[in-house]
Formats: sequence, structure tokens, C-alpha cells
Amino acid sequence: MSVSRQIKALTPPDIAAQKGQAPIVCLTAYTTPMAQQLDEHCDVVLVGDSVGMVMHGLPSTLEVTLDMMVMHGKAVRRGLQKALLVVDMPFGSYEESPQQAFKNAAHLMRETGCAAVKLEGGVHMAGTIEFLVARGIPVMAHIGLTPQGVNGFGGYKVQGRGAAADKLRADAKAVAAAGAFAVVLEKVPAELAEDITKAISIPSIGIGASAACDGQILVVDDMLGIFTQFKPKFVKRYAQLGELTGDAVKAYAEEVRTRAFPEPQHTFKS
Repeated sequence: MSVSRQIKALTPPDIAAQKGQAPIVCLTAYTTPMAQQLDEHCDVVLVGDSVGMVMHGLPSTLEVTLDMMVMHGKAVRRGLQKALLVVDMPFGSYEESPQQAFKNAAHLMRETGCAAVKLEGGVHMAGTIEFLVARGIPVMAHIGLTPQGVNGFGGYKVQGRGAAADKLRADAKAVAAAGAFAVVLEKVPAELAEDITKAISIPSIGIGASAACDGQILVVDDMLGIFTQFKPKFVKRYAQLGELTGDAVKAYAEEVRTRAFPEPQHTFKS
């Protein structure tokens, strides 16, 4: 009689303990099949609010709702056994007050089964992070280019150059002191990202930052070449699935129009 081995899911403390150890592998996912593909290889799977642009065709993340995050969070949860599931808190769901943040974070965790939430902001969000952590909600922070603040930045620009570097250092130290178990550094100069990584006690997760970060994250549809509307400099395409999909659909359309499909092996006899 065979005994199935139960897989232990990673936890926020497990990820925090990887500081300075083997690099932490993180990718996004929005669906069950993709989550199943990522689970074996990733330490963290994030349901990012990038889902609005990648899956729903929205112009930015600002129109993403809590209900959308719940729907995709549930789907990804069904596909994971090992990886830590983190779900983004969408724009407008946490900025008003720590109490608002707790209510919506608790809702996300209860509905999706995620183990942690991610929110954007540094010094000005430290109080909210501390409030959530004290009430049992693990938080991954996100500083540097924070897409929900794109209008204030005037576009998707590199953050932390020149005199602005000190602000990012302060943001990183503030979220670490507030109890975040990790922090995403997005579109930050490599030297600054390396300095921040050395200066804080929690793992840094780079996206357009430095290979010296404690881990890396990309939008999976970007790195697979599925989402091709634009390609940030920091994205490496590990496949061209968008092109393969186009070729496959073209071949299907031609076979349907010439009645080459379906063939006898694809049909049923009476």
C-alpha cells in the first residue's frame, strides 16, 4: 500500500529565513493551470494586480477591484501545494486607514486562502503594515516604482536616482521595522538595490533591480512572451509562447476553412 507524501507549504517565516541564503524564486500567476506549472519551481507565487492589464486588458492596475483579486486568488490557490501564495491588495483597498486595510486584507485571506498580502508604499504605509502584522496578517511590502502610484510618478520611471536614493533607503528600513517579511524593489538602480539589500534584515525581491537582491519576481506572462503589448527593459523572455499561439491559431483556422479538421480520429461513429 503506497502512502502519499504530504507537501508542506512554505510560510512567510520560511521566506523571511531565506535572507542571504539561496535566492528566492517568485512569479505571478492568475489561473489554476499556470499556478500548477509554477508550484514545483517557485518559492512564492503572487497574484498581482497586474492581472488587470494582463488578463483583463485594462490600461493600468488602478481599475482592479477587490473582487477581481479574490476571484484570481481562489483560482491560483487551487493550483498550489508548496509555494507561498501572496495576493496584492488593489488600489483604494488599504490607503484610507489601517482599519480599512485590515478589513480588506482579512477578506482577501479568508476568501482566497492566501498566506500573505502585498501592499505598496514605504514610510507612509509603515503604520498600516505594523497594524496588520500585529493582527496576524503577514505583509510583503513594495517600494520603488509602485504601479498604483504611476500617475504621481508621471509614468513608469526608475525610482531612487540621485537625491531620491535616501528616500528609498528610508522606505526600505521603515517597512522592515514595521514587520514586513519581505519587500519588493521595483525599477531601482542596481547599486541602490544592492545597498538596500545589505542594509535591511528582511529579503529583498527584485524586479528591475539587482541580481544581488535576495530574490527575483517577474510577471509570468511577460517572461513567457504571452503578454506582448509592451516589454520593460527588466523582462527577459524565456519563451515566445505568444508567437507559438498565433501560429497554432492560424493553422487551426486554415484547417477549419479547408475542412481538414476535424479528421476521422476526432469524430464519433454512430
